Amino acid sequence: MKKIISIPILTLVIVGGLVFSFTQFNNDKITNNEIKTETPKKPKQKPLSAEERKAELKKWEASPDGMAFKKWETSPVGQKVIAASAKIRQPVKNFTPMEAVVTSLSLPPGSRLGFGMMIAIEGEEYILSFGIEQPGNNSLNLKREFDLLRMLKVNDKIQIKSHNISKAPKYDFPIIAGDFVEKEGEVIYERMLRKDGC
Repeated sequence: MKKIISIPILTLVIVGGLVFSFTQFNNDKITNNEIKTETPKKPKQKPLSAEERKAELKKWEASPDGMAFKKWETSPVGQKVIAASAKIRQPVKNFTPMEAVVTSLSLPPGSRLGFGMMIAIEGEEYILSFGIEQPGNNSLNLKREFDLLRMLKVNDKIQIKSHNISKAPKYDFPIIAGDFVEKEGEVIYERMLRKDGC
């Protein structure tokens, strides 16, 4: 009777051991495959040296886009845009307030800059661009980030601050990135920095 009971138990122990060994072998194999097939992270691209930047710029200037841009820069419209950009370069660089007057609540036809308006600073006209609107923080999206900006009217006086001014041949005005807007001492817009720092 003891032999009859011992044989099935012994068989179970042997089979269990084999199953355990086989499972362990497969797990090791899967783990090794996962390690091998894991895509390597791309190494961070090191910044270009001054000579490399110069070479890239020369290469771009020789391209059709570069030649068209250079031609635009020397045109009367391009010169006007460059001069207007130079007028506010220092306040943009230092992120200091600039007094502006709203001249239009819409951007030039065909603009692809998201939400924005036209403003005048010291007699020069600029595009004030805020980009694409992000939805509100609540589940119903009741509060949207440009709501207070939409309440502005033509001839309203505002204070703006920006980190960036740009130009593009498509536009007859410099483009100011709208980072901060205040009206009569009340902040009506402030760009929230993204968590990843970009």
